[in-house]
Amino acid sequence: MATQTSTSKPNTGVDTKSPRSSLHRQGWVTGILMVLPYTVFFILFSMIPIFYGFGVSFYDWSLLGDKTFIGLQNYINLLQDEEFHTNLLNTVLFTLVSVPLITVVGLLLSVMVNSIRKGQAFLRIAFFMPYVLSVSVISSIWVIFLQPYTGLLNRILRGVGLIQNEIFWLSDSTLAWASIVMATLWWTIGFVFVLFLAGLQDIPESYYEAAGLEGANRWQTFRYITFPSLSRITVLVVVLQTISSFKIFGQSKLITGGGPAGATKTVVFSIYENGFQTFQMGYASAIAFVLMLVILVISLLQTTLLRRFGE
Repeated sequence: MATQTSTSKPNTGVDTKSPRSSLHRQGWVTGILMVLPYTVFFILFSMIPIFYGFGVSFYDWSLLGDKTFIGLQNYINLLQDEEFHTNLLNTVLFTLVSVPLITVVGLLLSVMVNSIRKGQAFLRIAFFMPYVLSVSVISSIWVIFLQPYTGLLNRILRGVGLIQNEIFWLSDSTLAWASIVMATLWWTIGFVFVLFLAGLQDIPESYYEAAGLEGANRWQTFRYITFPSLSRITVLVVVLQTISSFKIFGQSKLITGGGPAGATKTVVFSIYENGFQTFQMGYASAIAFVLMLVILVISLLQTTLLRRFGE
């Protein structure tokens, strides 16, 4: 009798003809198609310009003339540029003042609103409303507020008896920066407020009930329960606001015009002037990549801190 031999395919553990496998493949295809448009736009309008700009930073190029390769000379000139050093110092000082202020005020507002039962929805909308406006609208509003004789801010201060003479907010360097900080606070506080409020509403109520049974007062409850529970959100807020503060330009350009006497110019202001006024494209690209390096370091710091708080 002849022996019949049969061959069988190895079992790979996946049935390629099963409905579940077909749905799995369809899910992958759908996911790729959903991500593909963003990926294409990101490569075309972000990655390619970034690498192109990095290449331009090694050239002496006045936009309308020929490009001349000069290597690291733009970066060397950057280290010796006193105006850039001043603008960088202005940016750092603005960041050191604005970030803690925005974080603390946003936290306090969220704690206050979270304790209110009636009218909470209205307050959330009211605090978040300025954030949806553009920087040009915000700047125009604050320029009107800060006018010396007709501005609303001076009228309020005179009405409550805090000042007797007019304050020229945009004519003094210190007051000009204070004006920019106030405008930035009013504009961005809604975003920080919403983040903290969401974090507060995720804290279990049982924590506060246990603290009440132990006789903890409001400060002890905030110190030992509320603030530690918001540690991850606090780190996120600080890092996001720091990155945003280093990129400040619109408020400085539209409220003070970089004045008085260049006192409110920032790093991005330097990029704007060199790139779009004097058309030194190579030098402007070098400044942009130094700023990108600073922001990259801050982003890496964010990742490290978030992992540490997550442990």
